[in-house]
Amino acid sequence: MNNKADAVVIGAGPAGLFSALTMARKGLDVIACEEHKEVGIPSHCAGHISIKGLKQFGINLPSSVIENEIRGAIFYSPSGYEFKLRVASPITFVINRALFDQHLARLAENAGARILLETKVQSLQSANGFTTGVTLRDGEKLSSRIVVDAEGVASTFLKQVGLRQFDRRFVVGAVQGEVEHVDDVENDLVEVYPGQRFAPSLFAWIIPRRNGSAKIGLATKTGNPREHLKNFLQTNPVAKKKLNFSKVENLSYHLIPLGGPISRTYSSGFLAVGDVASQVKPTTGGGVIMGLTCARIAGETASQAMRQNDFSQSFLARYQSAWKNEISFDMMVMKQIRAMLDDLSDVKLDKIIKLCSQLQISESLRKVRDIDFQGRGLLPIIWSPRSWAVFFYFILASIL
Repeated sequence: MNNKADAVVIGAGPAGLFSALTMARKGLDVIACEEHKEVGIPSHCAGHISIKGLKQFGINLPSSVIENEIRGAIFYSPSGYEFKLRVASPITFVINRALFDQHLARLAENAGARILLETKVQSLQSANGFTTGVTLRDGEKLSSRIVVDAEGVASTFLKQVGLRQFDRRFVVGAVQGEVEHVDDVENDLVEVYPGQRFAPSLFAWIIPRRNGSAKIGLATKTGNPREHLKNFLQTNPVAKKKLNFSKVENLSYHLIPLGGPISRTYSSGFLAVGDVASQVKPTTGGGVIMGLTCARIAGETASQAMRQNDFSQSFLARYQSAWKNEISFDMMVMKQIRAMLDDLSDVKLDKIIKLCSQLQISESLRKVRDIDFQGRGLLPIIWSPRSWAVFFYFILASIL
């Protein structure tokens, strides 16, 4: 194996792979290290992603990756009140996350990137204050001009380069699984179940597939998410009828940082991208589109550094300036929304959803353009007299 490259990427999730793809397309020699034996497995995501978000990156998915097309959502309050929104055209895909990641991996490899499976990075190499590569678990060393850290929430290497990790106070637990059959669902609508009783400070969800099966899950700020999911399935007045005590399979558990991006995402020869940098929507925990946005910028910055032969901290600071220009306003708004949602009692949720169900909101809904960049997307509707109904949909509909 050639142990030298222009760039080494730690982690072959969407952010790591898109960074690798961007750099490879710019002519860099790229190695991506993935600790598991197969890209995309285990999956830690519900796989609900905006169509607009994919299009902006020019990602055309094979039909095998797409499990359903979604046109809206139904929100159920803790007491069972219902609020439904459907639009004319699909706004999100339900995707097979493993196949999605593998598709990105093929694109990266076709562009010239090398992906090393079962290759765990143990530590970073450094010299004269610069990150100069990585050391693998087996002791082998990979030398590079820059390292892109896309390892996810493990957050192993930030301290080694003097960067602050994300605030653990804002990390939430999520659990997800699959059921073979679910009763009485509308196949083009996701179902969202917010409330303190079942999912403290966050929500549970049912995401239907075309074939009649569904993805189910729950994210919570407190307690054991597995126990909360069990309670939700057994006692929620709506969900327990739909699932009819169906057997939940393929359960997986993961952490999601909701505190907004870390304060600095670069050092000499090093960039952090995706979940490790907490580039995740504070409202819903969705990280794919935000991660791809920052991954593209990271790849472009690394390419500029290669052309200038400058991997210094001062040069790579342009990465942070660029991603902040793209997402910082939206992140600020979403953090405020997250704080507000955390304070909503079940009684208030019942009242809000009951009120939303009584409003005519089609005019306001047509103004919603973006479920990923929620700060700028809310601006056109904020003065609408029906904006609270749209706002509720807008914030909770995008489970990723």
